[in-house]
Amino acid sequence: MLLRVFAISYNTYREAVRARILHGLLGLAVGTCGYALVVGAYALRNQNRVVADLGAASVSLYATVVAIMLGATSLYRELELKTIFPILARPIARGEYLVGKFLGTLLTLGAFVAINSGLLLFAVGALTSQSIFASAFVPICIIIATALLAWRVPRFRTWAPLPLGAVLLATGAYFARDGVSESGVILGQALLTLLEVSIVSAITLVFASFSSPFLTGIFTLTVFLIGRSADTLAKLPEHLFGATIKSIGQFLSKVFPNLMVYAPPRTLLTGEAVGVSYWPYVAQGAVQSIAWTVGLLILATMIFRRRDFL
Repeated sequence: MLLRVFAISYNTYREAVRARILHGLLGLAVGTCGYALVVGAYALRNQNRVVADLGAASVSLYATVVAIMLGATSLYRELELKTIFPILARPIARGEYLVGKFLGTLLTLGAFVAINSGLLLFAVGALTSQSIFASAFVPICIIIATALLAWRVPRFRTWAPLPLGAVLLATGAYFARDGVSESGVILGQALLTLLEVSIVSAITLVFASFSSPFLTGIFTLTVFLIGRSADTLAKLPEHLFGATIKSIGQFLSKVFPNLMVYAPPRTLLTGEAVGVSYWPYVAQGAVQSIAWTVGLLILATMIFRRRDFL
């Protein structure tokens, strides 16, 4: 079973890293990193904080967009091209197929988040103690070296984004070592973003198992917005909205996943929050992420098993 799931995961990841939309969003995320530097340059003070906060928020946003786009189009593309028929004709369960799709998407998102967070750490390093030349020269050299290796070793091309992201993240963390608070915000938010997009990817698979890409994107985005507003919906003032609206808000906050857990205040990421530590908080978020992901994948499998392709 594991080999079958791995094969589906590999094919999903390989198709995702070749997708033009992923390259476009990656370029947009890198451009946002440069935009954060420009905005920070006009800040009267706390320039590092502006860059770190804006950059971390953009990584979270773009990762969510990538999760929705990949999840909405990957399964539908195989149905349209009819490549799913020879796959399911083999001894592979539909549940294994969906789990492989999910893991391949999550692997792509991990590389996406790592690359963007690593570049953002280099930007923070340029604002703290490192020279601007070194902060720009080192990541460019890493990217060129990875591209040359992928050119010389064709089998390495598919997996290149993963080591590239790991190296950029580790080297960027070293360059930003003097900006402890800012690097903590970026690295802490990157981990929470992975936990969040795991839930988002599973939600997308649920809708993709029976709907079109457009409707899947709309439905998933709606659930995401509700999840990001869960805390607000649970605390709607009755004297302003009435008892009915308040009850609906409380119901939605309990039925949908609370994604506000993965967008904590800055003080928690920097370790300055009183009475709350980062790692126990992440552990609770990980438990919620795993529980929702497993439950949603089971639901997606149940729906997908009943789908008739004829």
